[in-house]
Amino acid sequence: MTYRPFRSFGRMMLAVCAVSLGAVSMGAQTPASSTPAAPAAGPNPSRADVFLGYSYFGAHGVLKPAGIPYSSIDVGAIGSVAYYFNRYFGGEVIYSNHPDGNNDGFSGVSAGPIIRLPMEDFTVFAHGLAGAGRLGGPNSENPSTLEHEPYRWGPALTAGGGMDYDLPFFDNRFSLRLFQVDYRYIHANYGPYTQIPTSGVLGGRANIGAAQLSTGILMHFGHVVPPPPVAYSCSVAPASGYPGDPITVTGTATNLNPKKTATYSWTSTGGTISGTSSTANIDTKTAAPGTYTITGHVTEGNKPGQAADCTAQFTINAFQPPTVSCSANPTSVNPGDSATITTTASSPQNRPLTYSYTATAGNVSGTSSSATLSTSGASPGPITVTCNVADDKGNTQSSTTTVNVIQPPPPPQPPAPAPTTSSLCSVTFGRDKARPARVDNEAKACLDEVALALQRTSDAKLALIGNDKATKSKNARRSLGAQRAVNTKDYLVKEKGIDASRIDVYTGTGDDPTVTSTLIPTGATFDNSSVTPVGDNVKAVPRTGRRSSRRK
Repeated sequence: MTYRPFRSFGRMMLAVCAVSLGAVSMGAQTPASSTPAAPAAGPNPSRADVFLGYSYFGAHGVLKPAGIPYSSIDVGAIGSVAYYFNRYFGGEVIYSNHPDGNNDGFSGVSAGPIIRLPMEDFTVFAHGLAGAGRLGGPNSENPSTLEHEPYRWGPALTAGGGMDYDLPFFDNRFSLRLFQVDYRYIHANYGPYTQIPTSGVLGGRANIGAAQLSTGILMHFGHVVPPPPVAYSCSVAPASGYPGDPITVTGTATNLNPKKTATYSWTSTGGTISGTSSTANIDTKTAAPGTYTITGHVTEGNKPGQAADCTAQFTINAFQPPTVSCSANPTSVNPGDSATITTTASSPQNRPLTYSYTATAGNVSGTSSSATLSTSGASPGPITVTCNVADDKGNTQSSTTTVNVIQPPPPPQPPAPAPTTSSLCSVTFGRDKARPARVDNEAKACLDEVALALQRTSDAKLALIGNDKATKSKNARRSLGAQRAVNTKDYLVKEKGIDASRIDVYTGTGDDPTVTSTLIPTGATFDNSSVTPVGDNVKAVPRTGRRSSRRK
């Protein structure tokens, strides 16, 4: 016969499934390698399991004192919900319903602990439960009497275990319960025993021991191992810069729950940071040179593992001074002239530059990369020009160049005076009245000086001028003055070795009996306007005063 508790079995199991689905979401028995927080080996077991299947109830016992035996029930259904607190241990609720068999029926609900051992493809389990059983029957042996004891609730105990196989499809969300073997003990008290032959047996008590065999499909929900905690990393670009350079920090969060909204916040030990998303900007205008730390925080809840921090560092470098070199063109100038000073400078950070100049002499004018050095008033010699460059951050750098003021040439020397003739000593004649043209020993002393003067100035000439009292002789060359001059030249040529071509002989107009000597250097002009040249034929002039080889 069909009994009402059997019809309500499906409704109860649907309610149990709904409660389970509300508590956890369906998940697979995922291997540990796919979940960072899973154990090092074995699967990641489900958090909750729902089992629906077929059950065989093999009763063993009698209704006492009548001694009527209970029969096995081949038709039955079973369902259970297990919730696991960790990988191995949990709690389970089982409901089974076996409709009337030949002469009896059973349904019951139990709850208790369950222990499992997850393996790669199989899970073995054992459980022990306590609850209540609703037991009916049995019928009497009289086939004409179909009445049996009414259903009664009584305590029930369950102990057993089984094995599940993880099905490879649907991401291991289902398992096949290969078997579940339970021992059940049920106690029912039907009240006082009364034997009514016409209506069967009423009353008595039953202590039933039964073997319950089950198989079916297992559905998995959730996982024992919680989702991995939120992880957060951040990076800075650029990692170093100079005051005023923009710096951006970017955070990368992993393991966030897409169903939740993450909140970001940032702090920095230097500069001014702004941003409420995974990216923030740092204003470094007021940051002094140094290394600073940025801390980022992301959260999606208050539970452990739902928030994480990250840190990153950036460096602010001191501004580098500008580089500078300078040159002059031309590098040498005359006094009072100018030179162009050219400065070549650059800032490593492209800061604006200003220029200034100083000089050890003269005057430099200009405030750009080009200036002019004026050497007006500067003394001859080198002038050092210093080229100074400064950026807007106060960093300075200098370079030098040199301009040489040339020493002016000395003023031209006045031309040397033209050579002039000079008078040398004079030879006096007239002491020897008998030979008035004779060169005596006293004259030789003068002529030695004359010869010495000619030897010192080898390119000079000598003019000998013989004087005598004026005569009326028409032939001046035969005068006494001419004789004296010729004798004087003869002495210098023969006795002193003077070249005859260097001596010119003249007669003068003086009245004193002398021969004057005038030294004529090269380039000097001898004024012969008042004298008369004796000529080349000096041999024609008698050598008065010299002994003749023949007597008259």
